[in-house]
Amino acid sequence: MSGAYDPRAIANLILDEADRRGFKITNLALQKLLYFAHGIYLTKTKKPLVSGYFEAWQHGPVHPSVYRAFKHGGSAPIATRAVKQDPLTGRTQDLPTPDDIAVIDIVSDVMRFYGPMSTGRLVDLSHAKDAPWSAVVDKARTNVAFGMRISDNVILERFQHHKVSLHANPRAGEPNDDAPFA
Repeated sequence: MSGAYDPRAIANLILDEADRRGFKITNLALQKLLYFAHGIYLTKTKKPLVSGYFEAWQHGPVHPSVYRAFKHGGSAPIATRAVKQDPLTGRTQDLPTPDDIAVIDIVSDVMRFYGPMSTGRLVDLSHAKDAPWSAVVDKARTNVAFGMRISDNVILERFQHHKVSLHANPRAGEPNDDAPFA
């Protein structure tokens, strides 16, 4: 997994692109946008975009460290950026902004295509039958699934199952926050 970015740095890049495009996004929407950027990058390069892992939560894939970085805002649109904390001094520092053009292009493409979608539409898309989230949730119904992790191998095998819904209204409605499965 060397070369993978801190997921909070990619989240900040997504938020900057959202601001540039005039979008306001919540933590729930950010989670889906980060997941789609990671999945697209992973399928194109066979390398992970972000370090760590995604988990299958009620409303789709969630990166726990990014969720924690922005959960203080609740369901309101995000107005801050994630920072890192020095474990020895406790001081916070800005995260480095990725400057790899391939990464910037993926984020720009994700925001152009998925950014205008409602949160409910993003949740519907992340819940696609046979896609990674669905596969993990279905497996958990019959087997033990520790932490409901969505591995990069599962994403590579199943990401192509994501399809944009043509339904007039999102099946999930318009949720405003997420939670792990109980």
